[in-house]
Amino acid sequence: MTFETEFVSKDQVRGSTMKKIVLVQRNDPNSDAATNSRKLAELNELADSGDYMVVGSFVQSRLPDRKYQIGCGKVDELAELVESLDAKKVIFNNPLSMTQIYNISESCNCEVIDRFQLILEIFAARAITKRAKLQVELAELQYKLPKTKAILSLMKKEKQGFMGLGGYEDAYEQDIKKRIARIRAELQQGDGSEAQRIFRHEKGFSLVALAGYTNAGKSTLFQSLVEEETIIKDMLFTTLSPTTRALTANGRKMLLTDTVGFIEDLPHVMVDAFRSTLDEIFLADIILLVVDMNDPVDIIRQKLTVCHDIFWERTEGAVIVTALNKADLLPDEELQEKMEAIGDLVPAPVMISAKSGEGIDELKQILYEKLPKWERCRLSIPLSEKSISIVSWLYDEGIVHTIEYGESILMEIEARDEIIQKVGPFALSS
Repeated sequence: MTFETEFVSKDQVRGSTMKKIVLVQRNDPNSDAATNSRKLAELNELADSGDYMVVGSFVQSRLPDRKYQIGCGKVDELAELVESLDAKKVIFNNPLSMTQIYNISESCNCEVIDRFQLILEIFAARAITKRAKLQVELAELQYKLPKTKAILSLMKKEKQGFMGLGGYEDAYEQDIKKRIARIRAELQQGDGSEAQRIFRHEKGFSLVALAGYTNAGKSTLFQSLVEEETIIKDMLFTTLSPTTRALTANGRKMLLTDTVGFIEDLPHVMVDAFRSTLDEIFLADIILLVVDMNDPVDIIRQKLTVCHDIFWERTEGAVIVTALNKADLLPDEELQEKMEAIGDLVPAPVMISAKSGEGIDELKQILYEKLPKWERCRLSIPLSEKSISIVSWLYDEGIVHTIEYGESILMEIEARDEIIQKVGPFALSS
């Protein structure tokens, strides 16, 4: 059994409005030290994204305690740490039961939440659209549903004379189930993803979705590709509601969507609640997978494996293009070593720097080459009142490579099958 504490100097306080917190992580006795360290670092990053100030951390290696998660004897030490640092909240990396939350909060005399509740707080703070807010509420209700009995039991304990459970428990659970059903119906009713995809395809757009772990640089790459200012912050979950913009490469029109980032061990209820948002990835023609090359090799491999597993289960025929971001920050020798170590997972990656713009032109070219193929044909359009309208329509719906005006209008175009079929009467034999 080990006990560790880490302190952050008060001189590092970034703002008086930030709530001071202590992070807690219980490690299994035989778990990997590097993995444990990485998970605690990610929790620290999540806390930062939630506008908390981490003033201390508490780590213990042991099997889980049913009452407190950490050892019951260590809860008093945690309480002393919380008091000495004037912390207002304790955040556990481990999932906590309602009973554990209650017991720990009673001992530490402060609010206690776990990693999932922290993520939920961050999502709630980022949710701007009505749809995103409904998705956050859905995740929260799904989290509460299996805990209804424990919640009511604790309410009874806190409030003397609180009505007995029985029928009230059933009513409380049924209310949650009904609200979940209503939210699901509203989200389903407003989700025309498949129809929207068909409509966009009919208009000549191919769909490209940015995917990858949060903070890999997706939003920065999005800005570089579309050459437009978007929200970019060095924190997790900057993007919740998908942002879509037009992108053109070699005359081909695409719609590029920046999506919510993946995170390790994201609770299934959160994935389920944000499924319609993730569908922006699953309905794409091309998935642009962004990888942070500054991560250690084992982390890069793990993230790539998880991403490919997700894509394999849900995507239908989408092409995956992998962009290795922040490659310019690594020495050549280290970069080469990492490339060799992940080569089996990324057969043809593109080296980029989303921040400096290095590799962006090459990436656009590869996206163009991976788009669904269009046909080329030569046309002879007789001069008439409608000919100019036809030419204008072809410019909107395809790529015009050449055009000559004479006794007729000679054109060489590239377009999808539907357009080629419509102009078939004007086609010249090759």
